[in-house]
Amino acid sequence: MHLLLDTHVLPWAAGQPDRLSKQAVDLLDDPANTLVFSAANLWEITIKQGLGRSDFRVDAAVLRRGLLENGYDELAITSRHTIAVGQLPSIHKDPFDRILVAQAENEGLLLLTADETVTRYPGPIRLI
Repeated sequence: MHLLLDTHVLPWAAGQPDRLSKQAVDLLDDPANTLVFSAANLWEITIKQGLGRSDFRVDAAVLRRGLLENGYDELAITSRHTIAVGQLPSIHKDPFDRILVAQAENEGLLLLTADETVTRYPGPIRLI
């Protein structure tokens, strides 16, 4: 299974696994699963750091390097993904969550999120 991590889940998986459920840890630790992060994750972290958000204190460059060194695959944002955002119902206003949902749907990835609103979208999404 290919797992795309939501932006809040990503730093938890990388450095604070105690914030994850046992189910999430089991999914992330399963060698049969491929772990994926999106350029949208790092973009969101960078933007929200610039806004002074205290919940985004991780250095995006350091996080990216660590993810790649630990075998995560990086997913670029394509025009196909951005067009797919327009097909999503207006459930969530956050553009970063919307692009991640579109990417998961278009790429056949399971999106792991801690955001209950995101799970209201149809498609491959799991609340952890």
